[in-house]
Amino acid sequence: MPLDHTAPRTYHSAPMVAMCNHRPRIRAVANGMETLSRNRAQPLPVLGGGEDAIDPGLDADALALHRALSELIRVYQFRDRDRICCHDISVAQFDALETILRSGPLTLNALAARLYLDKSTASRVVDALQRKGYVERKEHPSDRRALHLEATPAGRELHRRIEADILAQERRLLEEFSPEVRQSMARLIEKLARAAASRIDTSGGTCCIML
Repeated sequence: MPLDHTAPRTYHSAPMVAMCNHRPRIRAVANGMETLSRNRAQPLPVLGGGEDAIDPGLDADALALHRALSELIRVYQFRDRDRICCHDISVAQFDALETILRSGPLTLNALAARLYLDKSTASRVVDALQRKGYVERKEHPSDRRALHLEATPAGRELHRRIEADILAQERRLLEEFSPEVRQSMARLIEKLARAAASRIDTSGGTCCIML
C-alpha cells in the first residue's frame, strides 16, 4: 500500500486496547467517504489542454482519479494502521517486513528502493525490526561488504497473523461485489500501480528548487 513513509513509530500493545475501540474513528472514515461522494458530485475544473488537447477529457479524468485514490489511500492507511499497531509494529515496519518476505533476501539499498525511502530511513526501519527479532542481517553470499536482510521465523509468524487479520476485512469488503467486478478492480489497481511506479525516481528523490 503506497503508505506513510515518515520515520517509523513503535506502537506498544498495552495501550492498544483503547485504540482498537474505533467508534469515533469509524465515524471519521464514514465522514471521509461522504466528502468523497460530495466531491464527485461537484464539477471538475479543467487543468489544461484546451482545444488543441489530444484528449479533452483527460484532465478531468486525471483529477477524478486523483480524488478517488487519495480518499481510498486515506481510508486504507487509517484501517491498516489500527490493525497493525495492535501487534506492536508500525505500518512502515510491516511494509518492510512484507517486502523482505515477498522479494527477499534483499540488501538495504534494494529494500529502500522498493519502499521509496531514502537509505537512512530504511535503515531505521530495519533496525527496529531487528531489535524486535523479526528481521536479521546476514552476510551477502557474493559481496562481503554488503548484508542481506531476511525475515526470522518470528517475523514470518507475525506477518501471517497481521495478513490474516487484514484479509478478513478485505473479504468482508468484497462480498458486496460480483466476482467479475472484484477481478477487474484488482487488475486495474495493479496496472495503475505499475504505471505509477515506472514514473518514480528511486535513486533518492529530488526536491523542487525555489529560485
